[in-house]
Amino acid sequence: MVRRRPGSGVLVAISRAGFGILEHVYIEVDDLSREAVHGLLAEHLADMRATSPPESVHALDLPGLRDPSVTVWTLWDEETVLGTVALRELSPAEGEIKSMRTAEEARGRGVATRLLAHLVDEARARGYVRLSLETGVEDFFAPARRLYTEHGFTECPPFGDYGNDPNSIFFTLSL
Repeated sequence: MVRRRPGSGVLVAISRAGFGILEHVYIEVDDLSREAVHGLLAEHLADMRATSPPESVHALDLPGLRDPSVTVWTLWDEETVLGTVALRELSPAEGEIKSMRTAEEARGRGVATRLLAHLVDEARARGYVRLSLETGVEDFFAPARRLYTEHGFTECPPFGDYGNDPNSIFFTLSL
């Protein structure tokens, strides 16, 4: 089902599948104009900076997420943002997952799984043949690594502009 979010003019795709206790969730392309989204992304950057050395923090800030090569989606329950994910086009055939974040109060409720499924579907619709990502090796990132491997991603060498980094691990999925 599709609707326009009140006051935003942004086209919204509504999906209630697979959420159990979440009844009124929807995923939308986000223009990054709302304070709730800024707060979630600020938490994401703060955690990345607290967990990894500065040279190993590859998360995008707001200007980076506003780059034309990046599309950001947010998942909402009514008026509460529960998660975010971004897709950066690396080439006409390959994309990169960026800024995957679930709000702390929504963890364990399927938010990341739904956002990942949405992003993979979008990558396929764009004609990408590969989807890749970088994440950390610290214990903090274990849930993320588990999510990606459970959805078919496999470890790979650094891609794009990344180099070898002892604090990073890279994954890819052939589409």
